[in-house]
Amino acid sequence: MKTKRLFVFSLLFLPLILSATESVISDDGVAYIAAALAVGLSTIAGGIAVGLVGAAAMGAIGEKPELSGKALIFLGLAEGIAIYGLIIAIMILGKTG
Repeated sequence: MKTKRLFVFSLLFLPLILSATESVISDDGVAYIAAALAVGLSTIAGGIAVGLVGAAAMGAIGEKPELSGKALIFLGLAEGIAIYGLIIAIMILGKTG
């Protein structure tokens, strides 16, 4: 558990540590890392959410087929997490250049 926290800490603060030293990484480089983290982490979270919600939805639809409409809505909401990460990455990259 301790190594997991250290890994997450190093991922979150690596750009700040590197940019604190004399121009090891440019501002555009930090923006690219931030955009990659936004897309990557939101996609992983969206995949986990869709997997959990999809499994529960299939079980619910198996018992009550009339719940299929509500299940699709919940799947769409879980899928939206990845889209939000992509939008944030586009906003970050729009500021560079």
